[in-house]
Amino acid sequence: MDWQPHVTVATLVENDGKFLFVEEIKHGRRVLNQPAGHLEEGESLIEAAYRETLEETQWRVEILGVVGVGLYTAPANGVTYHRTSFFARPIAFCPEQKLDSDIEQAIWLTPDELRERRDQLRSPLVLECLERYLKGQRYPLSMIY
Repeated sequence: MDWQPHVTVATLVENDGKFLFVEEIKHGRRVLNQPAGHLEEGESLIEAAYRETLEETQWRVEILGVVGVGLYTAPANGVTYHRTSFFARPIAFCPEQKLDSDIEQAIWLTPDELRERRDQLRSPLVLECLERYLKGQRYPLSMIY
């Protein structure tokens, strides 16, 4: 069997000191995550980030840059994810956009509110991405080709 990483994107959206997260149901448990998902055939990483953010939060955003790129192997299933994390700002709320079926709701949280709910994080990447962003780890979109 050939091993392959799963290519994913995540978007950290900031507005007035709060960040946009999703509450979703995974393995029967309500968890918090950035808007995130898998790259689809024929789309760029940036296009995937726009699409996933809109589908999971009903927010259209402007992608501003990259927080980082990394690998994560999920202990629950052993799958390795190659994740590109972007940062963005909100442009418009689009209530006509139906939320993905596994999304309970999109919520805005401060960094401290997220830290208080760390036991609900889908993976350690959620808080790690936020902390990297808050420490100034931000790169231009031009690094993506």
